Amino acid sequence: MQVILLENIMKLGKIGDQVEVKNGFGRNYLLRQGKALRASKENVELVSKKKVELNKKNEESKKQFKEIASKIANKTLKFNKEAKENGELYGSIKPKEVSSAFKNILMVEINPSQIDLKQEITQTGKYKININLHAEVMAVVNLDVDKIDSI
Repeated sequence: MQVILLENIMKLGKIGDQVEVKNGFGRNYLLRQGKALRASKENVELVSKKKVELNKKNEESKKQFKEIASKIANKTLKFNKEAKENGELYGSIKPKEVSSAFKNILMVEINPSQIDLKQEITQTGKYKININLHAEVMAVVNLDVDKIDSI
């Protein structure tokens, strides 16, 4: 499926780029979220006319995400979880749980889809995770996973 991007998308392209994507990704995500338009002669002309406006909008959102990134960069979120003697957690830490920790502890709204854990967190210890706020803005946050002290 050929689409024209209406915003910068990491690992895909920049505003106004015409890219080939899989049908499901294009239909279910890019078109539905308003991040792209189907590639047609009319849409190509429309995007070329609106490109300046789209770039300005992109810069504003980038500026907002840079502020959020400066708030959360190098912060440490602590999780106390039930674990076995060897430090293995009974349940892994998921992006949704990290997202709610951001909301409760740092008072910042981060979507679970913006959180890149790199690997599944199933052990106690210290981890670094990436937060992809925008195609050009990323922050690194520390996770400290400890075992709950039993009585």
